[in-house]
Amino acid sequence: MYNHMAKIKATRNGTKKDVITRKAAALFRKKGFAASSMRELADTIGVEASSLYNHIGSKSEILQTICFKVANDFTLNLNEIELTPVNTIIKLELLIRFHIHMMLDTFDEVYVANHEWKQLQEPYLSNFLNQRKMYENRLVEMINFGITAGEFKKINPRVAMLVILSAVRGLEFWQGHKRMMSTGGLENDIVKVLLNGLTV
Repeated sequence: MYNHMAKIKATRNGTKKDVITRKAAALFRKKGFAASSMRELADTIGVEASSLYNHIGSKSEILQTICFKVANDFTLNLNEIELTPVNTIIKLELLIRFHIHMMLDTFDEVYVANHEWKQLQEPYLSNFLNQRKMYENRLVEMINFGITAGEFKKINPRVAMLVILSAVRGLEFWQGHKRMMSTGGLENDIVKVLLNGLTV
């Protein structure tokens, strides 16, 4: 039995809700959203299930928080990149590096957003899909601008977008090969592979 006085402790890196969200992301990645329960999450944190509801309304609310935090992080980064006064090649490199860091630094959250978004309830499901579609369209526009400017080869910009996002998402498989390569070397090699196949 857990002590009734056990409390969720905020950390230097975030609030109590952040702690719950991080633990939930790890649980959802491991077991899947549908198979995970609030009781299991409470056990993982080391508190009683009732105390979780002081900070979070439901399991669905946690999934919303995870998915939209990831989507918003990507969107805010793209906003900054678009305003950066550099050529399109560097903008695309910055975007690829950010995607890699998100996969390496917040793997559980990104994994859940990539795999469990279908479990979102409306209107959150439609909102999430719209945000993702807008992000992809803006990336296509960036690549298309680079093609028009003569920075990139003349290829279908939507294909280029899909290749880039799929390649970075493929870092899910890297988790089993951590000991074989450094994260810095991995990041640089991915950038070289993606950009050298794209730049003139």
